[in-house]
Amino acid sequence: MERFEQREMHKAVCADCGQECEVPFEPTEGKPVRCQDCFRKNKPRRFDNRGGGGGQRRFNRGGGGFDRPREMHKAKCSDCGQECEVPFKPSAGREVFCDDCFKKSKGF
Repeated sequence: MERFEQREMHKAVCADCGQECEVPFEPTEGKPVRCQDCFRKNKPRRFDNRGGGGGQRRFNRGGGGFDRPREMHKAKCSDCGQECEVPFKPSAGREVFCDDCFKKSKGF
């Protein structure tokens, strides 16, 4: 068997733009199908477990996930000294950064 087999394609109509497209799976009634362009535009962001900052995670695909806003905690930025809110409980002896200082430290 070759590593990259040609997949069987199925005709469908994109739920976002209404254009006819082909997808590599058989569409199921009641579940939206997106063409490649619309899928790329609406592609869910992936999250890893490295603990980096970032926006709120709000997804739920029927098997757990996050479906409510994160609890925010008041803190004082270790860099600029401003009061801020962070999505984790600050620990004694660990630096905490406001959004602006965090972005500066990461080169955003």
